[in-house]
Amino acid sequence: MGELLGERRWLVLTGAGVSTDSGIPDYRGPDSPPRTPMTYQEFVRTPEGRQRYWARSHVGWARMWTAEPNATHRMLVAMQDAGRLTGLITQNVDGLHERAGHRDVIDLHGRIDRVICLACRDVTTRASLHERLAALNPGFESRVGEVAPDGDVVLSDTGDFRVAACTICGGDLKPDVVFFGENVPKERVERSYGLVAEAEALVVLGSSLHVMSGLRFVKAAHRRGIPVVIVNRGTTRGDDLATLKIDEGVAETLSTSLPFV
Repeated sequence: MGELLGERRWLVLTGAGVSTDSGIPDYRGPDSPPRTPMTYQEFVRTPEGRQRYWARSHVGWARMWTAEPNATHRMLVAMQDAGRLTGLITQNVDGLHERAGHRDVIDLHGRIDRVICLACRDVTTRASLHERLAALNPGFESRVGEVAPDGDVVLSDTGDFRVAACTICGGDLKPDVVFFGENVPKERVERSYGLVAEAEALVVLGSSLHVMSGLRFVKAAHRRGIPVVIVNRGTTRGDDLATLKIDEGVAETLSTSLPFV
């Protein structure tokens, strides 16, 4: 990896495999069980869908927000400080890159620590919503279940959960993240393509590239003819576009490839 990239500065694209060392499960890792995430269409279609989502997410929020940046996040900050990166695009919504000290991250799929009203588009913090939901549903967050990758917890019964509305207009609230079936905002896509157009190399860390939102940037880098390195346990949809594919964990690969960090 070091020999291929040499002194090139990297554009980095990260996925869920970067956050697994922080205790956040991955949808598509080699050992991940089959999961069906909430879709945008399901969320907006019925009150019951929104109730199920917010109940599960309320219980899981503490687990997600107490997760700490891991060695990979810290190594990428060190690379940025050393001037070795041209940018970082993440498909993760956990905010761990920023909490580790990384600057100017493009949060491609949004941030789970923000909440948006589907009616008036007001954006508030997830922490404030958590307090409101706790007041509406005393004791609910003590329920237990398997933690899923989006920070929610699998619960069998959510029918008694009370959902909070927007404090400004009374509209329905949604986490400020891109759900399956929803489009990434155009501005984020254009900024990301701009980074690819100026990149000396693209390094993909911990992503299966299963969805086009990330794969398109690998395709763009391949068309430009710059080196594309993919580090991910298991196959990805970009393997045939990669100059080098490393089927190993992200942290151990970076720690052996970056002696200066």
